[in-house]
Order: sequence, then C-alpha cells, then structure tokens
Amino acid sequence: MTPRVLSGIQPTSDSFHIGNHLGALTNWVSMQETHECLYFIADMHAITVEQDPAQLRERTLLSFAQLLALGVDPKKSTIFVQSQVAEHAQFMWVLSCLTGLGEANRMTQFKDKAAKGGASSASVGLLTYPILQAADILLYRPNAVPVGEDQRQHLELTRDLAIRFNGRYGQTLVVPEPHILKATAKIMDLQDPTAKMSKSSPAGCVNLLDSLKVTEKKIKSAVTDSDTQISFDVINKPGVSNLLTILSAYTGTAVPELVDSFAGRMYGDLKKEVAATVLEFAEPFQNRVFELMGDRAELESLMADGANRAREIAAATVTDVYTKIGFAI
Repeated sequence: MTPRVLSGIQPTSDSFHIGNHLGALTNWVSMQETHECLYFIADMHAITVEQDPAQLRERTLLSFAQLLALGVDPKKSTIFVQSQVAEHAQFMWVLSCLTGLGEANRMTQFKDKAAKGGASSASVGLLTYPILQAADILLYRPNAVPVGEDQRQHLELTRDLAIRFNGRYGQTLVVPEPHILKATAKIMDLQDPTAKMSKSSPAGCVNLLDSLKVTEKKIKSAVTDSDTQISFDVINKPGVSNLLTILSAYTGTAVPELVDSFAGRMYGDLKKEVAATVLEFAEPFQNRVFELMGDRAELESLMADGANRAREIAAATVTDVYTKIGFAI
C-alpha cells in the first residue's frame, strides 16, 4: 500500500521564501511520486495572532496558487484549505479533552511566542494550536509527517495523543512517524547567516514573489566575511556556506564541485551566480502564480475539489472517533 503523508503551511505572508521552498516544498513535490500526499493551507493556525480578514483571504488564495506553481499537482495530491474542512475543529475538541494542561504549557513554541508578545496578549488558541496540529495530522491517518527538527516536539504530542486515544477507546488512530527533511536544505538569513531564514527578518529573506531587482540586490548584499577564499565551512564561513547551499539546491550541483569551480574567484562572482540562478527559477514561477491568480474562479474550484476529497477521509475518522467515545451519531 502506498504510504500516506500530510503537511501544511500557513498563509501568513504575501510570498513563500526560498527557505520554505528549498527546506520543505521541494520535498512536497518529490514525495508525490512515492506517497499518497495531502497538503493544506493552515489558515486556522494563522489566526492565533491577529489577522486582517481581507488580507488573510488573499494570502490563502496566493499560497494555494504558489503551491500549484511550485509543482504540487492536484491530480497527484489532495490540496486543500484547512478551514474548509470542519472536521479539523471537531476533532481538535476531542483531543483537547485528552491533553493535560501541563503538556500544553510545555510546548516550546508557545513559550517563545508568548515571551515575544507578552504573556497577557497570548491567546488560548496560541496555547492549544499544537492540539489542532495533532488533529490536522491524525484526521488523515498518515504513515509519516514531513517535519523539520524544530517540529519534533509537536509530532511527539501528536503521537502521544494517538497512543492515549487508542489505549482508552481501542485501536482507531494511526501513530505517525516523522519524515525528517534533509538538513542540507536548511537556508539561513542572508544578513545573519547564523539564523534560519524567516519572513520576520525581511532584509535577509528572499521571497519568491519579490521583484527580480529586489531579489538580485538582496543576494548581492549578502553578508560573507573578511576572507577571500570560497569554501564550505558552516562554523567559520556561514555566509559563504549559505550561498553555496542555495546555489547547490537550485542547480543540483554538489557543493564540493561548486567550491572547485570557484577556485581563485571572488565572493562577488559567487553572489552574481547565486542571484542569476535564483532569478532563473523565480521569473517563470512568478509568471505562473500571476496566471493562476488571474483566474480566481478556477483556483477556487480547485480548492473546493481538494476540500471535498479531504473531507471524505476526515469525516470517516471523526465518525469512528465519535462512535468510540460514545457520542450519539
């Protein structure tokens, strides 16, 4: 039987960045050939912090269009918007009633985000969103979940809740395994190459929908070091190593081979080649996104189709869960 995987991405920006693309989304595309894939836009997770409704709706459409433009194929995968499948919220309530308050409080991302915004401004949704994340996963009974190292803790909660439910009510939920994404695809901030690329640091973040001139300028302004030799050394030369990682990911050329090709050349040459390579990918990608956004009726039809397909699986799980816990259905 073909193994099933599930993953989601939040629509909290006007564009995906190259860290999203190389760190996760390229894997989404490749896994379509070997797995039954379900991918979703996590708009319910987005509202754990305040959102402008019109902007959220637009970003949800734009995120869906970007997935299609990157090669996520609705004929191969089920692609849907989280809020269009009501079973996510229904199942989350059941799992909330199985989760200890101490477990929820221990989740590190809640601690980090609450510390940044102030504990008094943190919502209950921010506290409980790992439970919604568990519901997202367990609804579809996947065999594996693509995760980065920073998501391991949330997947452990998901696994614990599945085991707890099965122990209390009988075998019902699949306990998913982590599918750890390749560490080589970890893209760092161009201005602070010791930090992971993030939309929260715009100066060092290359967005796939940025104008080509902005992208070129950001890459050519990337921080390197006072040395002149192009070599791969994450500790001593993080900026240069990051540029080599990006170039390797977009060209398919191994890093050692790239290092050899730059022997005797300057950092400016490396930046110029990285910029040209990223732009070569970004330009047709942007054209495809804008083409998709130009036919919203078709885009919304694809979203509805994906939601219907997802709902077939999710509804069966909720029915099983409701039966097991004693709800009148």
